[in-house]
Amino acid sequence: CSRDWSSDVCSSDLIARLPKAELHLHIEGSLEPEMLFALAARNGVAIPFASPAEVRAAYAFSNLQDFLDIYYQGMSVLITEQDFYDLTWAYLERAAADNVRHVEIFFDPQGHTERGVAFETALDGIERALKDGEARLGISYRLIMCFLRHLSEEAAFATLEQALPHLHRIHGVGLDSSELGHPPSKFQRVFAHARELGLHVTAHAGEEGPPEYVYEALDLLQVERIDHGNRALENLALTRRIAEEGLTLTVCPQSNLRLCVIPDMASSPVRRMLDLGLKVTVNSDDPAYFGGYINDNFRSITAALGLSAAELVQLAENSFTGSFLPPDEVARHVAAVRAAAQ
Repeated sequence: CSRDWSSDVCSSDLIARLPKAELHLHIEGSLEPEMLFALAARNGVAIPFASPAEVRAAYAFSNLQDFLDIYYQGMSVLITEQDFYDLTWAYLERAAADNVRHVEIFFDPQGHTERGVAFETALDGIERALKDGEARLGISYRLIMCFLRHLSEEAAFATLEQALPHLHRIHGVGLDSSELGHPPSKFQRVFAHARELGLHVTAHAGEEGPPEYVYEALDLLQVERIDHGNRALENLALTRRIAEEGLTLTVCPQSNLRLCVIPDMASSPVRRMLDLGLKVTVNSDDPAYFGGYINDNFRSITAALGLSAAELVQLAENSFTGSFLPPDEVARHVAAVRAAAQ
């Protein structure tokens, strides 16, 4: 391979070998059409599609909101603890096949509780699968509870209140859903409370929202990493600050393409972020909707951007150094990355 790095076979082989962490994955966004139909039948839920193929045909999005409309529709089939277990386990099996060793997954309790599904139902099913994934697949995890930014901060506080008896099972909070018109500042108080409770904090910022939203996430929410962050590159001072502070960006290439954040994969910010010394990571976001899991994302940007072996290794290392794992575990994973690259 070293003689012909441009070979797709060579790069794909390295991508497959490299251990990785996935830091930006919405578990509800891993609901494949086939499982959607199976759960709809199991729970007697009517869905407006005749087949999995028809569902996939509906995945033609022009922006984030187009996607969210169908994303929340898909959630309607998740009702029982077993549904959430099956959803999470299916994702973990795919992650294991891509040599993912650690996952930090988002879940959206408000998307379930507003449908009458108990907070504990979703949490119990997801966590049970994550524990089984750790025991049977060797995939460690952190669980991040997201607030839906199109809802009010009061609703976010209510969700945090629901989570209080379970904080030993939840590792952090995030902020997702419709970005435009819902700046991070809207959630400043609830994030302050989450930090007081000892939770890690992260937030989606700069996907569709302007660089000012990234500033707000940093200064007002005091996030430990930035989910997406594409538009931070529009502001030189902000880009320099992110580099100097060593902040992690969880970029999702195929999501960016499918949501028209970028016009083509060659426009992915991953190359520029690497060149600027930013700690960028590659993730799949909502893989069932955006056409691929983590290795698919690695392969697509490698082909489009001409990434080198060293850059792929750097991306894999970043995924662990940007995680919420303790330093000794990070060091162990980074050593495994370097060993796999030999």
